[in-house]
Amino acid sequence: MILFVAQGFGVGRIPFAPGTFGSVVGMLWMTLLLAIGSFWCYLAALFGSAALSVWLCGEAERILGKPDPGSVVLDEIVAIPLCFLAWILAHLQHSGSMPAPAEFLGGGGWAYTLATFVAFRFFDIAKPWPVHQSQRLPGGWGVTMDDLLAALWVNLALFVFLPS
Repeated sequence: MILFVAQGFGVGRIPFAPGTFGSVVGMLWMTLLLAIGSFWCYLAALFGSAALSVWLCGEAERILGKPDPGSVVLDEIVAIPLCFLAWILAHLQHSGSMPAPAEFLGGGGWAYTLATFVAFRFFDIAKPWPVHQSQRLPGGWGVTMDDLLAALWVNLALFVFLPS
């Protein structure tokens, strides 16, 4: 069960681009969190799933006997909601409410959603400072932290490019 969850419910076993497929599952996770409609639940789930990822990814490393196995994509899944935090905060500031899941795909939202997704894949692969360095952390910390830091880079990019 640990490997099944750590491998993104099986998508991490796809032989090509497992991180990208894991990120797609992350989009589903983010959509579910948005559907709840509570910012505080969104944050709690974001932090809770990140903590769970540290543990499960560390266990998956131990079971598979290698550091940061490519098939382990739970770290991508839990990082995707963090990628959208700047956008959600901007929406909250302007409207006073959480965005509905449809706002990420309707109107001009789909372009920002696609840009956010592509930016995450870019920062996760390029690993700018300190993303690359965080991979040296032990166990599941190194597996998960690099994706969370890549998500912070996405937020920085969104902060610069999001319309005010």
